Formats: sequence, C-alpha cells, structure tokens
Amino acid sequence: MARHSGMAKVEKKATKRKAESLPKNPKNYVASVGKAFAVLQSFSSEAFELTLSEIAARADLDRGTAFRLIQTLVELGYLQAVPPSRRFRLGIACLDLGYTVLSHGSLRPMVEPLLRGLVPDVGDAVSLGILDGGDVVYLARVGAGLDRHKMDRRPGTRIPAYSAALGHVMLAHLAREEQIARLEARPRVKLSERTLTDLDALLARLDQVKKKGHAVSDGENAYGLRTLATPIFDAQDQVIGGLSVTVDAMRMDMAAFRDQALPKLMQLTAQVQDLAIKSGLTS
Repeated sequence: MARHSGMAKVEKKATKRKAESLPKNPKNYVASVGKAFAVLQSFSSEAFELTLSEIAARADLDRGTAFRLIQTLVELGYLQAVPPSRRFRLGIACLDLGYTVLSHGSLRPMVEPLLRGLVPDVGDAVSLGILDGGDVVYLARVGAGLDRHKMDRRPGTRIPAYSAALGHVMLAHLAREEQIARLEARPRVKLSERTLTDLDALLARLDQVKKKGHAVSDGENAYGLRTLATPIFDAQDQVIGGLSVTVDAMRMDMAAFRDQALPKLMQLTAQVQDLAIKSGLTS
C-alpha cells in the first residue's frame, strides 16, 4: 500500500510538471531539449541520487527515452553514474551553468553537491567551514556513520578554531598578529587529552600546516575521530574557507587515512576553489 501511495505521488508530481512546462510558443519549442532539462530537474536536495526508473517517472518519460538522455548527459558531464549502484547524480558541469549568475554569493549552494562524492567511500563526513573571530562556522556538512560520536555539525554550528583541523588550516594563512588575536579571542580548554592549548605550540603548529598545505587532527577535537583539512583561496590568494574530511578512528589508522583521503580532498578543494574564483567570492 505504501509503495502504491509513493508511486501515486510520483505520478502526480510528473503530471503537474508536465502541465506547468507546456511551451508558450510550440513552434519554437525543441522537445528534446525540454526532455533533457526534465531529466536534470528530476533531482533535488532530498533526491540527489536516482535510478533510471525514478528519473523516467519524475520526468514523465518512457524508460528508453530516459536511458538515452541520461547517457548523453553523462557523456557531457551533466550527470554522473554512482558506482557500483545503478544510480545517477548531477555532475560538475551543472555548476558551470551557474557561473554567470553567481556573484559574491555563498559557497554553500555551490559546494554541497560536491561533498557527497566523498561520503562514505573516502570518509564518514565532509565539511565546509569559514572563520568567524576565534570560531569555525560550518556552512555545509555531509555525513554518514558517525552517530555514535553524537557530534552536531549542522550548518551554523560553531566550534573553537584552535581545536580543529578546519580551524588550523584557515588560521595558518593569516598574518601572525591576526592568528594571535583569533586564538586569544576565546578561552582555550582541552577537549581531549590531545588538544593543543598553549599559544606558542599552536603558532608552531600553524607554521607547519602552512608549509604542508593541509592540517591533521587525530582525536584533538573529539576522541575517536581523525580529520584532514585543506584551505580554499580566492583570486587574491586570501583564505576564504576550508574543507575537511573526517573518519571514525576505528575504520582506519591515521597513515592509511592520509594516504587514501588527502588526494581526494585536494582534488575536491581545487574544484571548490575554481568555483569560488569564477563566482567572484572574496574573503
């Protein structure tokens, strides 16, 4: 009964979409283009991965037409297959369409779809954050499998910058005076036995992070979690944010995590930085 009800909702949505999308000027309407966009518009923040059958139902297309359109859009980069499943998600090329309308906006809507590509294959959570005073503010986070840690990292959540890899990687690229001011902006307490709180030790850590180009946290912010973080720069080489990937310590040791996750995180960071620069975002 639930399955029937769900299909009825899909069919109702498809019928509504079809009625709303009737061309104003049928003579100038290219039906194949309309169908291609119907495929892309099948995806949403709630349904970011869909099967062929689900796309066909949502776009009000037969399976054969949907299959050919999907394969074409995959070839062009507007869709991507999700191995080893039979699902698809929106591709990087979709973001290119928004370059001309993005101006001094937020990183979050551009980056959120990209974060999903690293969970759960690379890590258990991937986050986007910015600095605000002595805090890291989370703008976006995609996670799976960290329920036992009871970590709240929803958008808008703040954590102390001194205690987190995401904070270190952004602080590392600021002038020394600003680093000190931000580190002194709030009390520094140990969140685990590994948390650095001494100012000189933290400044030395930031120097190492800047030299390496990434930050590492092994249980410093929360026991049992390992995190890698990388900085995002604008066109003027000013740090405007950071990305991090986190894994449960029980899943792998730090060396294996760094070897497997860092190249993927750096690749993601390059994509996000390219988006930020092209959209005119600045610090």
